Amino acid sequence: MKELPAGLKHTLNYRVPRERTVPFLYPESPFFAVMPEVFATGYLVGFMEWACMEALAPYLEEGERTVGTMINVTHEAATPAGMEVSATVRLVEVEGKRTVWEIEARDEVDVIARGRHERFAIDYDKFTRKVAAKKGG
Repeated sequence: MKELPAGLKHTLNYRVPRERTVPFLYPESPFFAVMPEVFATGYLVGFMEWACMEALAPYLEEGERTVGTMINVTHEAATPAGMEVSATVRLVEVEGKRTVWEIEARDEVDVIARGRHERFAIDYDKFTRKVAAKKGG
């Protein structure tokens, strides 16, 4: 990974489609199926990871990717389908291949989430070989 600038900050915007609401998270679960159509926490977490990945992309070396290793966030307000959300991420710590991000997500009305996320830079080929070995392939 290339040297990261102190205080690196990035914002990602996304309009929440119906397919990213709670009933679509695990449609086979009767518990999720009966919930209102609001941005699901599981998809919100992925959206916040996406913002960090996008911020890091210009600093990765050939063959590198990043993987999430920790997330600690609140989900403070419901966001209905059709509303736009934004995630602003700020790099707060770098230790070798490890990065830590502060995150705040908002919809058009409220702060909907905030917290911290940790990512590690990995060699993609090495990582996929380990996964294949784990599968027995």
